[in-house]
Amino acid sequence: MNSRSRYDLVLAIYPNTRGFAFALFEGPLSPVDWGVIEMRGEDKNRQCLRRISEMFGRHVPEALVLQDMKGDAKHRARRIRSLNEAIAVLAETQGISMFACSRAQVSACFVDRGLATKGQIAEAIAKHIPAFERFVPPQRKPWMSEDSRMGLFDAVSLIIAFFKWYGKEPEH
Repeated sequence: MNSRSRYDLVLAIYPNTRGFAFALFEGPLSPVDWGVIEMRGEDKNRQCLRRISEMFGRHVPEALVLQDMKGDAKHRARRIRSLNEAIAVLAETQGISMFACSRAQVSACFVDRGLATKGQIAEAIAKHIPAFERFVPPQRKPWMSEDSRMGLFDAVSLIIAFFKWYGKEPEH
């Protein structure tokens, strides 16, 4: 018998300095759509919200997962925190169930496997979900800025945390 999650179509959005990354899953290990969207110019938040609204209309997710930024105020820029809040409001106006996963909840999904860094987590995700293998960025050196593709793995990490804490946990 195939057990199902309460939410069959789950979208995670991870805002970052360049725009946002997203991952849409039908189940714990079943990606439907994903991407990294970069925005340039003035008013990035408004541009991002327009694209996200279009995404809501195209995919009609049952649940939205965002990073819980309440405890991470010092780690995320004010513009990104503001965008995260605006995305939550947009989801609420469209009747999409909203969930927020903290950095601690996401880390707890991987720490028991000995995965501590974002790079290690990205490699583990790609190993279990082959569709993401080609997106794993090269190992980051201390002087390098974070690769824009890492946002995709942050979004997928939110999906994994969602299924662990709020739905069916993926089996590895």
